Amino acid sequence: MSWTDAPPASAGPIEKVLYEVKKTIVGQDLLLERLIVALLARGHILVEGVPGLAKTLAVKSLAEAIGGDFHRVQFTPDLVPADIIGTRIYHQPTGEFQVQLGPVFTNLLLADEINRAPAKVQSALLETMQERQVTIGRETHKLPNPFLVMATQNPIENEGVYPLPEAQVDRFMMKVVVGYPSVTEEFVVVERALAQAAVIQRIIDPATLVTLQQETDRVYVDPSLIEFAVNLAHATREPSRVGLTDLARYVTYGASPRSSISLVLAGRALAFMRGREYVVPEDLSDLALDVLRHRLVLSYEALSDEVSPDLILQKILANLSFPEPRGR
Repeated sequence: MSWTDAPPASAGPIEKVLYEVKKTIVGQDLLLERLIVALLARGHILVEGVPGLAKTLAVKSLAEAIGGDFHRVQFTPDLVPADIIGTRIYHQPTGEFQVQLGPVFTNLLLADEINRAPAKVQSALLETMQERQVTIGRETHKLPNPFLVMATQNPIENEGVYPLPEAQVDRFMMKVVVGYPSVTEEFVVVERALAQAAVIQRIIDPATLVTLQQETDRVYVDPSLIEFAVNLAHATREPSRVGLTDLARYVTYGASPRSSISLVLAGRALAFMRGREYVVPEDLSDLALDVLRHRLVLSYEALSDEVSPDLILQKILANLSFPEPRGR
């Protein structure tokens, strides 16, 4: 199906949302799919890629297609927590302080180049991601529902950068690495840039998305698949469990228990996207790298030998036996 065709009449709301977003986005199918997965699973996503790969356009187009609010914050070294969560302002005519809510009060928030902001700002954002609320003064304000943060990192710069601590990176459900488009895809990108920009239509609204989240919660996960997710996390901590003793010197700390939870929740959302009421092993294996890569702390020996988290995870997955779920 080309981007100019209409979606099939039998397409579900999620398929229609993806079709609509692809009117403006070329060659970022993986990123778009992961964004939808994170929305359905109530998670957040960290995206790493060089500038100019349509990361901002992807999340903005998605916000338009789901009828939600979208805010973008460009993180800089001089940012303070009040710039993102809000603050109290003195109103002289009344002699009272009034609360001015920050840009985190939205449905989709793009935290652009999150590693450029100092630790206090990073912590303030990550607290809102976890608690889904903000306290300003003595008042607590709930964030809108649904709420998703897509944070980006630029991998090619190291000046003026404050890398996220491992404990904070762990709060993101997934880390997606975005690469360059193919020659054909880049041709289409340039061709579209010469034409009038496509108008994104609203396909659903935030209330419908909340309903879809609730339907995702009812997707069945076989206990054998939960066991697989747990075994995968444990294998990153003890590679010898899957016969990979030689990998132990490369891993300082393996994936946290959040990885098992995130993998099962994301797998359930992916199964729902694929039109199933139950999860299969492929749902988990397809997401394993995105859910786990940012949760591994590698040793200096791994850096010197140019061993990446993806390489370690691929070896573990190759040696880990996949279950045969019974379905529902």
